[in-house]
Amino acid sequence: MVARLAELTYPEAEALRAEPRLVALLPVGSTEAHGPHLPLATDAIISDELAMRAGRALEARGRPVVILPAIPYAVTEFARPFAGTLSVRAATASALVADVCVAAVEQGFARVCLVNSHLEPAHVTSLRSALADAEQRSGARIALADNLEKRFARTLSDEFKRGACHAGAYETSLVLAAGRAVPDDRAALPPLMIELHKQMQAGARDFRAAGAERAYFGDPAAASAAHGEDQYARLVDMVVTVVEETWP
Repeated sequence: MVARLAELTYPEAEALRAEPRLVALLPVGSTEAHGPHLPLATDAIISDELAMRAGRALEARGRPVVILPAIPYAVTEFARPFAGTLSVRAATASALVADVCVAAVEQGFARVCLVNSHLEPAHVTSLRSALADAEQRSGARIALADNLEKRFARTLSDEFKRGACHAGAYETSLVLAAGRAVPDDRAALPPLMIELHKQMQAGARDFRAAGAERAYFGDPAAASAAHGEDQYARLVDMVVTVVEETWP
């Protein structure tokens, strides 16, 4: 069984609490510029799609899954210069994630795993802070499926591993595989193979300062739904691995 919590009635949600191996997946994303071709909700779209796919894989292994509503706000300072980007303070982002995790545990969903697709370093740090806070307050173990972890990152595309993947082929392919339309004019976007993490280390504080005048890195024109399917398969393996390691 894979259920979306927001679509259940409260008696249906109450019945879920009787499932002894139930896992709650919490998709986390952002609202920020993703090039001129992808929606501001790209990270949340990818996380939600990944949670559903991972939920089906866990269900096949005998683990019922409930997918919590996605959190669409995060620290997004690097995209702040671009219209539509909504960045929140790290303390706010961390407190929100922690409170949702604690609330889920209090509701009887004691196995919570974060499924994150927004990779800004300050955001990932806020998630780790949230996990520590939620675990201390709830007494439960909270997991994070982190695709920046080396053992998982090395399975992903070369573009991802180079750190030139914001709204490039990697993310554009995942959006396509999620069934979302992407404008054909992305084919006119030239490759921008700038390694964002190196620009951050050099002192860049936003995408424009890092050389991305249109809020993308990588090669959007090279994206395909087939590539997205391949990357989702690897990301699903990551989520399943983290869940089974956390709750054998």
